[in-house]
Amino acid sequence: MSVLPMKIGRASACGGRCPYVSRKEMYVSLIFILISAFWLLSEIILAKTRRSSSKDSPKLDKSSIRFLWIAIFLSVFIGVFLGVKGVGFIPIRHHLLSICGIILMVLGLVIRWTAILTLRKYFTVNVSILPGHQIVKKGLYKYIRHPSYAGSLVSFLGLGLAFSNWLSSIVIVVPILTAYIYRMQVEEKALIQAFGDEYLDYSKTTRRLIPKIY
Repeated sequence: MSVLPMKIGRASACGGRCPYVSRKEMYVSLIFILISAFWLLSEIILAKTRRSSSKDSPKLDKSSIRFLWIAIFLSVFIGVFLGVKGVGFIPIRHHLLSICGIILMVLGLVIRWTAILTLRKYFTVNVSILPGHQIVKKGLYKYIRHPSYAGSLVSFLGLGLAFSNWLSSIVIVVPILTAYIYRMQVEEKALIQAFGDEYLDYSKTTRRLIPKIY
């Protein structure tokens, strides 16, 4: 059993001579498509509804949101293309890798939305400091400072693995991680300017993306 994107990649890798997609494979493919559609739609909705209109936002954001979206678009486009073409396909335990990829996509979405719902009104897609802004230190934010970004990265890793493709995983994750690192630096600088020692003290007890590691 394998997801459709991985199946297409496998067919490309073996010259189109692979077996026909089974009913079970189609079910898993449908799950992959539905998850991807929900993911894309949710991000579009966030981009439309959670953008701060503060006049200071462009100065604070330093084009990090634009850089991030460009990195995501190009990385995902190239990564999916490689996955469909089967360039970098992993033939060993490819069924398991594909299913693990889907699980990671879901896990990443759960982490991201848990973080967003924890922040509530303080969540914006562009870097901004809102009136009455406070540092949220509960839930996932008790352990890491950017759980919504961590969730996204888990989902992007899952997307690459859903194709059972090592090259797709690298092409998707590395540029997006680079964009998120820049984004975190910009965001933390804005928070330090706004909250000073309070945020610095918070930073000493937490990590950016992975508890106790980074």
